[in-house]
Amino acid sequence: MSTRSRQRGGGGFVGAIKADVQRLHGAWMELVFPRQRGRGHSVMGKWKPETLPQKIGYNGWSILGLFGLLLLYPLTVIGLATRYYAAKLDSTRTRLGIVGVTGVALLGWGLLTVAWGAMSYMEQVEIPIDSVLAVAAASAVATVSTALAATCTKVGGRAVTVIFAYPFAMTALFLPPVVAALVTPSLHPYILDPSYEFAAWALDNVLTVGGVNEYLRSNYQLEGAAYAAMWLGISIPLGWFLGIVVALANLVRPSE
Repeated sequence: MSTRSRQRGGGGFVGAIKADVQRLHGAWMELVFPRQRGRGHSVMGKWKPETLPQKIGYNGWSILGLFGLLLLYPLTVIGLATRYYAAKLDSTRTRLGIVGVTGVALLGWGLLTVAWGAMSYMEQVEIPIDSVLAVAAASAVATVSTALAATCTKVGGRAVTVIFAYPFAMTALFLPPVVAALVTPSLHPYILDPSYEFAAWALDNVLTVGGVNEYLRSNYQLEGAAYAAMWLGISIPLGWFLGIVVALANLVRPSE
């Protein structure tokens, strides 16, 4: 290990965590106080309090930031992992282009629709027109969502990517299998039954605040299209969450 690495607190896993925490804490301090983040080698140096009120405010804000790090750093780790896999997908999107990505999605879901119809035909099962339309709709949702996610990533800035691209990507991932399961009874144990169990757990453990669970139980039944609505409702905030933690990871470790 070089002397420079030792002076910076060591390399490897521990050194990376220390550097991340310092960047996060510096960004927190710079919300109120000037010249805090990344000022170690600056000509002007890092601003330090001089009067007693400044010291009290500075140290109090610093301690508050340390408590915030207990929440923020695990989210940063999630953001770094999400950014890694998103970069892989974005690399594919860059090579293929928006038209290419849309074409791949259309081809993949089109083949799945054809395979589903062929399997039903081979088993000599009559295919209701509604079922065919439902599977086709699932394919269309996946294709359009993939195209919109790729477009938002390419032409938009960070805000557009967080607000639109990630939710569209989550919709392309979650919604089509649910729609396909609604018209394919053999898929119920793998998609709809776990969805029901997840919804029951969320109502009993997450949505208890303000009586939201009681309102949902009294006014809605989880059946039919409600499964698709549930996963659409999950995919949008989940996309926002992943977009935000990736933005947090970019703040801590800017992309090269």
